[in-house]
Amino acid sequence: MIKRIIKTLSIIFVILALSIIYLSIFGIKTDKFNNQITNNILRINSKINLSLKDVNYLLNPYNFTINIKTTNPKILLEGRSLGIKEIQSNVALKSLIKDQFSIDDLQITTKEIKLNDIIALARVFQNSTQLFILDSIIKDGFVFANINLNFDASGKIKENFKIEGSVKKVETNIINKFRLKDFNFGFNISKNFFSLKQLDMELNDIKITSPLIEIKKKKNLFFVNGKFLNDNKNFDIEEFKLIFPILFNDIDVQKIEFSSKNNFSFDFNDKLKFNNFKIESDINLNRLTFKKTNLNLKPYLPSFVEKIKLEGHKIAINFNKNRFDIKGGGNILLEDKLDILSYQIIKDNKNLSFDTEIYIKNNSLFIDFLDYEKKEGSNSIVSIKGNLKKNNQPRFDLINLKEKDNEILINGLNLTKDLKIVDIESFNLNYKNNRNIYNKLNLIRDNSNFIIEGESIDASKMIDNIMNSNEESSSIFESISSKINMRIKKVYIDDVNYINNIYGNINFNNNKINDLKLEGTFPNEKKINLSIEVNNNSETITKLFSAYPKPLIKRYDFIKGFEEGYLDFYSSKQGEVSNSVLIIDNFKVKEVPVFAKLLSLASLQGIADILTGEGLRFTDFEMNFSNQKGLTTIEEMYAIGPAVSILMDGYIKNNELISLRGTLVPATTINRSISSIPLLGKILIGDKTGEGVFGVSFKIKGSPKALKTSVNPIKTLTPRFITRTLEKIKKN
Repeated sequence: MIKRIIKTLSIIFVILALSIIYLSIFGIKTDKFNNQITNNILRINSKINLSLKDVNYLLNPYNFTINIKTTNPKILLEGRSLGIKEIQSNVALKSLIKDQFSIDDLQITTKEIKLNDIIALARVFQNSTQLFILDSIIKDGFVFANINLNFDASGKIKENFKIEGSVKKVETNIINKFRLKDFNFGFNISKNFFSLKQLDMELNDIKITSPLIEIKKKKNLFFVNGKFLNDNKNFDIEEFKLIFPILFNDIDVQKIEFSSKNNFSFDFNDKLKFNNFKIESDINLNRLTFKKTNLNLKPYLPSFVEKIKLEGHKIAINFNKNRFDIKGGGNILLEDKLDILSYQIIKDNKNLSFDTEIYIKNNSLFIDFLDYEKKEGSNSIVSIKGNLKKNNQPRFDLINLKEKDNEILINGLNLTKDLKIVDIESFNLNYKNNRNIYNKLNLIRDNSNFIIEGESIDASKMIDNIMNSNEESSSIFESISSKINMRIKKVYIDDVNYINNIYGNINFNNNKINDLKLEGTFPNEKKINLSIEVNNNSETITKLFSAYPKPLIKRYDFIKGFEEGYLDFYSSKQGEVSNSVLIIDNFKVKEVPVFAKLLSLASLQGIADILTGEGLRFTDFEMNFSNQKGLTTIEEMYAIGPAVSILMDGYIKNNELISLRGTLVPATTINRSISSIPLLGKILIGDKTGEGVFGVSFKIKGSPKALKTSVNPIKTLTPRFITRTLEKIKKN
């Protein structure tokens, strides 16, 4: 009996063991519990339905659970069918025996599912604004996923869920500005943490890859950080502008080719408001060609054309909120002449600061107002530091040019948009100019005033600019109201002539000279002084006296061989009208081309020969003239000398038209006329105007380079001519 019981129990044990082994290894397939599984899914969410075929039940003897597994089921969601590769779940054996079927966990392995269907499934559990926006911008894409879910007693998903998989061929279009296609990546999702791996995409036809992007959630904020890379590519400029519009505000980029490595981070809230955007980039700029529309460098760089090319630049970019920091260097080409450029540019909401150094060898450099030129092949360094404010007014903290023994240094220069000087702290000049003249000069700001001191300076270019300017005001300052104290040992007024020990002061009031007193001495010890003052009637009185006028007269091409004499100039200006008197005494001229032609036409060849030979001497020259808006009116110009005298009037308009007329008389005729005055006055002057002694009248008219001269050699002298001659002789 006992043996039979033992045998029976043994058989039962073997059968039970074999059943457990079979159920553990092979399980059983049945659809008996399909309704319970479906009901459990509906209990999780009533919008989700599950279409099952045969379900495999596999025993786990270690924890007395049943592993439920089904292949190729379908999740049915509001008309959508989501293809599933496999679903697994573990059910407690006890609940199955008691017919209290309850799913504790769920593992889902999907087939290729449309991304929009997955978003629709996610919206069933949480219909958020983000998912709605995501669903609206995604046009295409597929997802493969392994989903692990755990449920509490009420059927809600626990927070220890895990989802991993991959996304392929995503296409989006965000407000017709950012077009994303062929977006592929792998992902891992858990509570408050998302990671995207091995991303690659085309953003506006720009290929971008990323090894990793991580997203962490804290309360209602999402923190994103990651990396992205792009290979060397010649980019479509229009597409590039859409992504980085800040880079194209002031420049016209025509070609760009580069590769980059970038780290970025930002955060956003549950309403998709983005903040704290940061990016760090290392860029290999192979080529950049651009035009700066309001940048005119031609006067300074003769090789400059509209286009600037940058090649082989290594650039580091840091962007943080509204601060944009660029630091880099490489080759710069102006019309294919290569030099080296390094720079740092920082842009924020208030201004743009820059720190630039350019090593110039192959390009020439020209600074016109300083008459300085660096020729091709000579090494030089130009350093520029400053900033550009929102009103586009530049400030240069430093401008420094070094070339061999030449150096030009400017500190604290503030300019207007049209490059007028607002303020300057100091400048130092130490260079040889194109005339081979050594310039060594310092300017220092002393509160609101300035001090200019130096060894030597070439002022000829400045004098030329002032004399040739038709503008009422050619000041380089926007508005200056300061006193300038000046002491310079040597001031060149042309290639050869100079003035020693120029000293004095200049007072400016609202950009106009209110008071000026300057004195100096020529190398021959003869004095020159200049004064300007404004009197109580608001008249500007200018006085110039030179005991050595030759260097001043030499500037005028139509007079050659000027010698000796004294020059005295007086001018009174009120408003836009000036009245002036120029007097030169006891001088000699060797050649005046127009005057020589005039004498020849008047058959006074002997005097003409003297003019072009030894020269004509004049005892007196006086000219009264006025200026108004580019029109110079010569009211009277009178010159008298032992050989010839002349009286003339007319006008000169903007150096475009000259119109002069006058009377020219050999001195012998004048002397004979004057000696005859006591007895022959009635014959000399006559009963009618114009009767009497013979002279020569003339007219000169035309452009300065094409003057036409006409002469009438039979003309009686006017009373005015004789009167002026008598006045001069009496004065002498």
